[in-house]
Amino acid sequence: MDQASPIAVSPYRVFSRQEWASLRADTPMTLTDEDIARLQSLSDPISLDEVVEIILPLSRLLSLYVEATQGLYHATRTFLGGNGSKTPYIIGVAGSVAVGKSTMARVLRALLSRWPNTPKVDLITTDGFLLPNAVLKREGLMERKGFPDSYDLPALLAFLTAIKAGKRGVTAPVYSHLVYDIVPGETTAIDRPDILIVEGLNVLQTSRLPRDGRAVPFVSDFFDFSVYIDADETVIRRWYVERFQRLRKTAFRDPASYFHRYASVDDAEAEAIAEGLWNRINLVNLRENILPTRPRADLILVKGENHAVDRVALRRL
Repeated sequence: MDQASPIAVSPYRVFSRQEWASLRADTPMTLTDEDIARLQSLSDPISLDEVVEIILPLSRLLSLYVEATQGLYHATRTFLGGNGSKTPYIIGVAGSVAVGKSTMARVLRALLSRWPNTPKVDLITTDGFLLPNAVLKREGLMERKGFPDSYDLPALLAFLTAIKAGKRGVTAPVYSHLVYDIVPGETTAIDRPDILIVEGLNVLQTSRLPRDGRAVPFVSDFFDFSVYIDADETVIRRWYVERFQRLRKTAFRDPASYFHRYASVDDAEAEAIAEGLWNRINLVNLRENILPTRPRADLILVKGENHAVDRVALRRL
């Protein structure tokens, strides 16, 4: 018997950019050029066309998914006799460093929050759950920052448990990219949102399952929908180096910046430093931890060299 082709047995339905863009239907565009300029990060340019053709159809899909999920929540409450708190819909956004997760998450949040029923949409990054630098240095993990073992996983799981349980005023630590560390004593509060977007490198990461069958929650167990932003690793490397060069001329010039020492080096030395950081840390994390989680996503956005999404893969239901 002939084996089925990989395409025939794929759990995903794949769309070209044009096919995906057509699924916007009549969903209105509620962001202006000024909104998009404010939401995009320095290292991840995004055009109005990208928002209209890629993120707007995703917003429409999510509106349908959220509505259907809310129906399930209501059915469960009825079954339980009316008990149960408001349950937020949680969306995970994963992918490599420099691939554009932050801009995607911010634009998606802005679109979702402008639905006709104006849901409350919050955004949190897992950077706040990184272990403080003092701990990472003590444990010899500074060059594994962003790897799964550099996070306070129990704290992140406790946060998501409280959010999913509908608790009020759930707090998370705050991370500063300027000083490259957790800000002592500073927190941000998430208060019963309708939708919560969780953005981070390893949010789809799993761990070894116990042989005795006891429950081991993963971060993704709390997600109702997940997005993986993908690109060829050589392209991401170039974006990473270009971002480093831009930051060297902007944020790194601040004396308070953790990377201030790189602001005064010349272009050639800066490129060599960025290449070293990429090869030694970020590429290893991508290959060992991040990329292997791609098949766990509900939606995969595949970017080309110009930062634009070329094709979309949506998991079949």
